[in-house]
Parts: sequence; structure tokens; C-alpha cells
Amino acid sequence: MPLNRRKFLGKSAVTGAGVALAGAVGAPGAQAAEAKRGAKRYAFTVLGTTDLHGNVFNWDYFTDKEFDDKDHNDVGLAKVSTLVNRVRAEKGRRNTLLIDAGDTIQGTQLSYYYAKVDPITAEGGPVHPMAQAMNAMDYDAAALGNHEFNYGIPVLRKFEQQCRFPLLGANALDAKTLRPAFAPYSMHRLRTPFGRDVKVAVLGLTNPGIAIWDKANVQGKMTFPGLEEQAAKWVPKLRSMGADVVIVSAHSGSSGTSSYGDQLPYVENAAGLVAEQVPGIDAILVGHAHTEIPEYFVTNKKTGKQVVLSEPLKWGQRLTLFDFELVWAKGCWTVGKVGARVLNSNTVAEDPKIVRLLSDEHEKVVAYVNQVIGTNAAEMTSAEAPYKDVPIIDLINHIQADTVKQALAGTEHAALPVLSQAACFSRSARIPAGEVTIRDVAGLYVFENTLEARLMTGAQMKAYLEFSANYYVQTAPGASVDPAKLTNANGTPDYNYDVVSGLSYEIDIAKPAGSRVTNVRFEGQPLADDAKFVFAVNNYRANGGGNFPHVAAAPVLWSNSEEIRNTMIAWVKAKGSIDPAGFAAVDWKLTRDGTPVF
Repeated sequence: MPLNRRKFLGKSAVTGAGVALAGAVGAPGAQAAEAKRGAKRYAFTVLGTTDLHGNVFNWDYFTDKEFDDKDHNDVGLAKVSTLVNRVRAEKGRRNTLLIDAGDTIQGTQLSYYYAKVDPITAEGGPVHPMAQAMNAMDYDAAALGNHEFNYGIPVLRKFEQQCRFPLLGANALDAKTLRPAFAPYSMHRLRTPFGRDVKVAVLGLTNPGIAIWDKANVQGKMTFPGLEEQAAKWVPKLRSMGADVVIVSAHSGSSGTSSYGDQLPYVENAAGLVAEQVPGIDAILVGHAHTEIPEYFVTNKKTGKQVVLSEPLKWGQRLTLFDFELVWAKGCWTVGKVGARVLNSNTVAEDPKIVRLLSDEHEKVVAYVNQVIGTNAAEMTSAEAPYKDVPIIDLINHIQADTVKQALAGTEHAALPVLSQAACFSRSARIPAGEVTIRDVAGLYVFENTLEARLMTGAQMKAYLEFSANYYVQTAPGASVDPAKLTNANGTPDYNYDVVSGLSYEIDIAKPAGSRVTNVRFEGQPLADDAKFVFAVNNYRANGGGNFPHVAAAPVLWSNSEEIRNTMIAWVKAKGSIDPAGFAAVDWKLTRDGTPVF
């Protein structure tokens, strides 16, 4: 589906820093009839998605079958499209807007394929499947997510060009001019049975963490100030431009916390702070945190007004509906009432229109991920990886360490021992015995991280392991241990629990956080604080993701632009076979008072 610029320009007018003005006309008969009776009210609905992460179909490319989880959620825009069609039919198409809160073009092998294998940036290249689907669904605007930058700015700009709706980022600024690098907002007109049109402004805000997580792609090119600061700048402008309703689409969670500590002066999950601190906002579509918030009210400290927040569950599992009721009085529209709710995409079938539109792209990717690239001597799974040292995680560390050793060969650091970190990204990862496909390996490493080598000391590695051990729930000696309740203490996600190869150590879960790691050894001897190591680490962690100590400030010895996932695929292709006997070892274990837990 090529970009139809005539249709786009007919729908949008650009003002200032690339602001789209989208129009909607007419109103359903019910509202017109009510207007005739003298009830000066107008209702409309804003539909919202977030964290779609490349999901078009209800399909898991890593397992090569229909998506399912323990709650029997469904995923994908094809399902969401059916929900959107139903709401539009109920409310009246011209009384709805459809927006997104970011993280759109990364996350599945479908999105990876059209960024790397058959890239949209190639001359005469394809249109991104997410652009095709969102164009077909007639999105009105989408905020930028941090994962939009994973493949580099050229891919993002090409995706932007292919979308028939604006990508918004009021706090994504050109590093040299400090002017918006993307449209800060879009303004939409909704026609009513009487009075003037309702003007709805959508302000897009993205995550300041981009400066850390995608430093290699954005440093010197773009800068990302805080959400509260930029909202305070833009919301009054939107009101002065005549906006009757202001909605923020924020790729930022609501908790007020950050995973990068004090490395940036801005809060990562700032949506709640924006609602609390910036007057003039009616609703916030929340993204980034991958949590479900059907409806959450925050009181603005300056005005006392209630601001409604909603975050639909990731990957298209939910669709948020903000239902607005406006009152016409004294020549202007005011918001009388607004509430939010979510719809579950597992209640509907996929939209045949979207299925037909992208079936060819889907089949290409299925064929790609099912290519055989080698063999495996024994099945490996990640089911127990969060609490046991298992071979499938050892494989990641083995490949990373091997890659770094080769990269540093012949350099001044070649003689230093190499340690490596890895996390369990998916508890359902599996590499079967026998033939191994691309999807088997890709399913083990689901993020677009790249590999770096940092110089670390023994003392720093001990602190690193101690921080990682915060992942476990303190469990007294003799108490029963339920693996399902042992991990993710204080909401720590699996991807922020690192295990380190090249050392041996124990984690005493009976002890409080901060004093759990014991018996840390290197080559059988107690680890010396002044020992020096090369640390093979992914760029997310190296740049401060997860706020692990020391690594972000450690000297960089080597870095690579190739995704670790591709490095692993290439390694298996080159070796032709995987044999856990060559790399699997139990280097760490959970204990209580010296007694192994498992």
C-alpha cells in the first residue's frame, strides 16, 4: 500500500513544527435529535492502543502457532480493527478518533523482517506492515515509543513517511536546534449538531530513556527532555489555539519511577506526574509499562480537576475507550464528563480486511523464521531459567563471550578473562533436539539489543551480582519455596535479572536484599576486588537500562551494531551444531544458609 499523499494532505494541514489538523464531519441522528430538543451536549469517543510491538496477527512467530497465554489473551491489530469497527458503528464514525501511544515497529519477527531482512529503507522497498495496517484502520495520530528508535532514525523516518497519520513527539528535539524533530501535536475537528466544531488536540510525548537505551542511534542527533516540562510548554499553547479538549498520548508509565536511576534528570514513567502537575489536560493515553489500567483518575494539584488515565494491555490485547461528554454553554464547549474503559481483543475475530491486506507479508516471515540453520544435541528450555542455571541461558553467554574474545584478539585487552551477562527474556523459549530453525534461536533473544565489551573490576562485578539478586523474594530457611512466587520481587521484570558466566556464586534468598551474594569465585579462587575483566554486556544494560551499578560508567573496549539475536543465528549457522556439553555448567545457585534451594 503506497503512501497516498493526496489523501493524507486532504486529511491534514501542517502548521508550525509539522502539526496535523484532521477533520471529521457530521453527527449521528441521535445527537442531532437531542440538539433539536435543546439539550446542548455532544459525545465522542477516543480509542487508544499502545505497545503494539509489531503485532498484526494473533500469531507467535517464535512458536509458529496461534498466540496464547495463561489468560488466553489474543494479540494483534487484526483483532483490534474488529473492535474499532464495532465502536465506530455504535458511536458514529465521525464521532471517534483512533490514536496510539508508541512502540509500534519493533517486537515480532514480522517487524524485524521489514526492518532488516527486506528493509523498508531499500530503494523501491516495501511498505511496513504496521504502516499498512494502521493506515487501513485510519489511525488519526500516534506517539513515538522508545523502541521506534531501535533500528535507527532512517528506518523511523521511512516509517513516518509511509504512515497517513502523524507521529507525535513534543519532547523529541533536534539536538542542534532544540526544535521539535517530529510533530508535537495534532488538532482534530469534530462537527456537532450546533455551535462550533469541537477541537480536540492530541499531544504526543515520548520517553526520555531513548537517550540511554538507543544512545548509538540518537546521540548528537536528537535529545529528549522530560515529559512534564514539555507538556507544561505545549498544553497552554493548544488551549490558546482553541482546543476544547486536550488529550496526551504518552509513551511513559504512570508509576513515577525510572529504571535508569539518576543518569538522566527526567522521570521514565511520568504520565501520572504530567496529569498531576500540568493544568489543562483532560485525558492521558498511557504506554510503555505493559500494564493494564482501564481507568485511573489523578487530581491536578493546581486546578483540583480530575484527569483520567488509561493504559490498554500490550500487543493489541486491549483497546482503550475514552468516552467524552461535552456541554455547549456561553459560546464554548467544556468537558462535562469523561471516563475510560478497555475492550478485550479475545472477544472478537480478526478483521478479514487486515488479514487479506497482509497475508503475503505474514507468509514470507513464517517461511523465513522456519529456515533450518543447524542441529542441537539435546533439548534446552528456559522454563526454570529464573531460578536455576540452565543450558539455554548458558548458550547466550557462551556465544557473547566467544564473540567478544574474537573481537578483542590482538588488542591490549586480549589476555583479560571475559565474563558475560544474560537474562531470561521468555520463560517459554525452547531449542529442540534435532533441527534448529531461525525462530528457535530468535525466540531465545526477543529484543533488538546489541553487544558491547566493558572493562570491570572484581568489586564491581560483586556489586552487579548483588543488585541483580534483588529479583528474589526473601524466603526464610525451612519455609516452603514456590517457584511461581519466588521471583520478580518489587515488580522486577525477568529481563532485569542477569546471570553472569565466567564466575561461580551463590545467592542466599533467606538474607535481605543487598547482602545475598556469597562465595563468588573465579577459576576456583575467591574473587579479588582488584581483578580486571572484560564484560560482554548488551547495550540496554550497558547504557543504564535497569540501573545496574558501575556498568554504564565502565570504559568501552568494543561495541557492535549487529543485534545479538543475529549474532547468535550466525554463530549457529557457522558451527552447524549446538552441543550443550560444550558450554553448559552450573555456575550459580540459590541457597539458604548454605543449603541449595533446588
